[in-house]
Amino acid sequence: MSTTTNTAAKTTTNGTNGVLAGKVAFIHGGSRGIGAASARRLARDGATVAIGYAASAIAAEALVEEIKASGGQAIAVKADANDAAALTRAIDGVADRFGRLDILVNSAGVLAVAPLDQFTLEDFDRTVSVNVRSVFVATQAAAKHMREGGRIINIGSTNAQRMPFAGGAVYAMSKSALVGLVKGLARDLGPRGITVNNVAPGPVDTDMNPADTEFAAGLHGLMALPRHGKADEIAAMVAYLAGPEAAFVTGADLLIDGGFAA
Repeated sequence: MSTTTNTAAKTTTNGTNGVLAGKVAFIHGGSRGIGAASARRLARDGATVAIGYAASAIAAEALVEEIKASGGQAIAVKADANDAAALTRAIDGVADRFGRLDILVNSAGVLAVAPLDQFTLEDFDRTVSVNVRSVFVATQAAAKHMREGGRIINIGSTNAQRMPFAGGAVYAMSKSALVGLVKGLARDLGPRGITVNNVAPGPVDTDMNPADTEFAAGLHGLMALPRHGKADEIAAMVAYLAGPEAAFVTGADLLIDGGFAA
C-alpha cells in the first residue's frame, strides 16, 4: 500500500455521523491492496467493517487495529475464497453478530499470466474459483441478509475491455465474467432495492501490481494518464457506490483506469 494511502487514512477522523453510519460491510479480500483501502474508507464513512481474509491474518488484524485507532469499528474474519462453505459461514456469522449486513465488497482476486501453451489447468481453475466463483458465492450468501438499500460491489478490471499484452487471456476472461454476472444480478436483486455494480480499475499500485517496475512503465505508455492509480482512488469509487448518492446506479461496470481503455 502506498504511503499516501496510509497517511490519508490516519489523518481522517472516523465517527458515527458519516454517510454510512449504522451500516455493516463485509470486505471479501479486505486485508491488502484495494480491499484494505476500501475497508479504511468505508470505516471512515461510518460503517462497521468486517475484513475477510484467507491467509493474511497478521495484515488483517493490523488493519483492524489501525481502523480502531482512527475511531472506526472493524473486525477480522477468516474467509477462504476457495472454500464456498467457509466463505458463506463467515458472511452469515458477520450478519448474525451485528444483526444486519448492508454492503458487500468482493475484492479477493488472483492474477496468473503465462503463454497459452504454458498456462496450467490448475492456474485456470484457481483464477475462475477466486475471481468468479467466490464472487457468486459471497453475493448469494450476503443477499440473504440484505434489506432494501443493500449494496454489492465487485472489484473488476479494465482488462475486461482491453488486454494489450500476451498471457493475460484467462485473467481478462474472469473479469469479463463479472460484467455479465453484475448485469444479471442487478435484475435479480433490483426488485428488492439492492444494487449490484463493478468497479473496474486500471493499473493500481499494490503488491500485486507495483508501480516501480519495468512492466509498470510499459503500462503507463498505454494510458491517457501515465501513472498507476492509488488504492485510495479506487476506494473512493467503492464508497460512492456504497453510499446513498448511488441509489440509482446498478448493473454498471465503472472504469477508473486512467484512460487505459480509452
